[in-house]
Amino acid sequence: MIQRQLSEDQVALLQRFVASVEQPGQCLRLIEEAAGKPPCPHCGCEKSHRCGQASGLQRYRCVTCRRSFNALTGTPLARLRLRDKWLQYLQCLIESTPVRSAAMRVAVAKSTSFRWRHRFNAALLRAPRPQLSGIVEADETYLLESQKGSRHLDRPPRKRGGKASRRGISSELDCILVARDRNRQTCDFVTGRGPVSAGQLMKHLKPVLLPDVLLVTDAAKAYQAFAKQAGITHEAINVRAGIRARGALHIQGVNGWHGRFKSWLRRFNGVASRYLENYTGWRGVLDADVLTAPRQWLHIAVASD
Repeated sequence: MIQRQLSEDQVALLQRFVASVEQPGQCLRLIEEAAGKPPCPHCGCEKSHRCGQASGLQRYRCVTCRRSFNALTGTPLARLRLRDKWLQYLQCLIESTPVRSAAMRVAVAKSTSFRWRHRFNAALLRAPRPQLSGIVEADETYLLESQKGSRHLDRPPRKRGGKASRRGISSELDCILVARDRNRQTCDFVTGRGPVSAGQLMKHLKPVLLPDVLLVTDAAKAYQAFAKQAGITHEAINVRAGIRARGALHIQGVNGWHGRFKSWLRRFNGVASRYLENYTGWRGVLDADVLTAPRQWLHIAVASD
């Protein structure tokens, strides 16, 4: 018996056919199950009654403000169409498929693929951040700011893969702050341009730290000032002096996250600064390896507050 290897185009066509057979209505059922009976997104009232259906989703009418809504109203997924293709597209996100390849695989426009990528990632960012405990490592990494896709630049254009006009950390770089405990719980923040400050650490880092943590960082003065102001036990590792660790104290876990993030990001050939938070959140989900199936991703995106 002769076995024939399918081409990539034939595999993609077969995947679309299987998806069209198995998934009509499945995505809508998962949305309804994840949302339950949601409160009114307009006024927050818990009381509502059923008010027909629209586009396959149950609609409700609030008894207080009398406005109608469904499970997706007020979320980043509101008004997105072609819901029968969402699960197949979420598999593309799990596999970190580029925009054009995902568009071809799911049979949607490139602009739709781009919009879905950022809507689904933005939906995940609505979930509460984990609380970090025990020994917590914190460090920042930097990427050259990008205005990719913008029609109105506030600086002269540069070629792809350009460099900052001056050495060191400057306002030309986007700062990504990452904190990670020894249980591999991770929080990431895009704090803005230039070096991180004690004020930014108070705003972003303080809310995710339990009071009894031991914060381990490099010797940057911003962390010392933050720890003193927040009343948190702090140990600094002088990385510039060539010291990598002092016993169990090191920041290699968070630096490993930085390396995995930057290696993963290269496949997208540069990302705009205004979308950077979506990419750090996306990579955080993949790195945690907790959402391994499209239905899990959809459930979190719909159910998060």
